[in-house]
Amino acid sequence: MTIDDDRLRPLLDRAEIHDVLMRYCRGVDRADVELIRSVYHLDSVDDHGYWTGPGPDFAEFIVGRLTANALRTTHAVANELIELDGDTARVETYVFAYLWRATGDGGSAEALDVFAGRYVDLFARRDGQWRIASRTVVHDWSCTPQVLPPGFGLPLDTFAQGTRDRSDHSYGLLGTSGAAQVPPSARAR
Repeated sequence: MTIDDDRLRPLLDRAEIHDVLMRYCRGVDRADVELIRSVYHLDSVDDHGYWTGPGPDFAEFIVGRLTANALRTTHAVANELIELDGDTARVETYVFAYLWRATGDGGSAEALDVFAGRYVDLFARRDGQWRIASRTVVHDWSCTPQVLPPGFGLPLDTFAQGTRDRSDHSYGLLGTSGAAQVPPSARAR
């Protein structure tokens, strides 16, 4: 049984777009400016509400803002709706962002901000690479719940601890790209 290119190409396109979204989240959480820049076309526009401008410039801005204001971050994407149209794709992706920060009261108090929204993106494939051409971040809801001490019952200090730079454990395994590679046997011929 063989799979024809017309049926395989949309699956590969969706996988490549998904990888771009994963690289973005990894780049933000690891404070990796270069990785964040790699998800945008040079002429792209990013509208994050509080910041609008060229996509590649957002990388420097968000890393500076988050490293100054958040102790840790986790960006997780969920539902992805991808509508392909040749070399463009309209994409809606649900995002949950968790920002752990000091409260700024001079003590050791910390807060957890939770943001739920969507990335509404126009992707374009240029020179064989899918990247974001336009992004608007849509806010659905957010909250700052009461923070209680960890109660996992596990010695959390025995786990590998995440870092916000390329010394993070994941870089030892995945390297700097963060992109899952499509094995040669799965590439369209």
